[in-house]
Amino acid sequence: MFPYSNRRHVDALAGAPALELDLDSVSYPGSAAPALQHVHLSVPVGARVALVGHNGAGKSTLLKAVAGWLRLPGRVRICGLPIGACHHRVAYLPQHGEIDWRFPISLRKLVLTGRYVHLGWLRRPTLQDYAICDALIERLGLAQMTGRQIAQLSGGQQQRALLARALAQEAELLLLDEPLIAVDAETRTVLAAVMDELRGRGRTLLVATHDVSGLATEFDSVVFLSEGRVVSAAVAPPQHAPLMAAAHPQ
Repeated sequence: MFPYSNRRHVDALAGAPALELDLDSVSYPGSAAPALQHVHLSVPVGARVALVGHNGAGKSTLLKAVAGWLRLPGRVRICGLPIGACHHRVAYLPQHGEIDWRFPISLRKLVLTGRYVHLGWLRRPTLQDYAICDALIERLGLAQMTGRQIAQLSGGQQQRALLARALAQEAELLLLDEPLIAVDAETRTVLAAVMDELRGRGRTLLVATHDVSGLATEFDSVVFLSEGRVVSAAVAPPQHAPLMAAAHPQ
């Protein structure tokens, strides 16, 4: 069972950061080098934080750890609570290549899967669930593609569909893994506008990215990863509490 698939709800701890990470050495089976080591972060509620690093630096591993996809030694807290304490608090947008786009499902049904954390396994979607998804599809410029099988969408449209699915979850913390890689200009514009709207609503974003051109204008803070370590954290939050990051000395 996925960590956020049950319908258990626990209120967030008042005043707690959106995310606290305290991870030591984490390795994949059969790998000699740790995927993450000595990662200690505290991300305030409402911040928009970029994770930057080369391929293999540990960005995706870190996001999957927070999403609960990996069982890792260490401490992870979401709004002061352990992973799984609330079924819908975290939404994860994986990399485009991790999705089987040949799967026989329409765009609308893909977006609707973002509502399953609210429904559980046996309840059917309500009219409200459909309305939430349809509004997101419209907002992301995909209304004309609603009934299309996901393989018939362009790369940019597929990426917007993934974002719509994540937004349908109505999570407080969104984890986006390379959302802007290999997308068209229209998709970049739409995604940037949506991320601005999310910040305006107090949502917290942790975004893995290779694009360093917009770091100063599009994010509050930047965390640089190398070889699974936090090597630098540039802090420039205009309205939020500062991001705290520490890399333990070797």
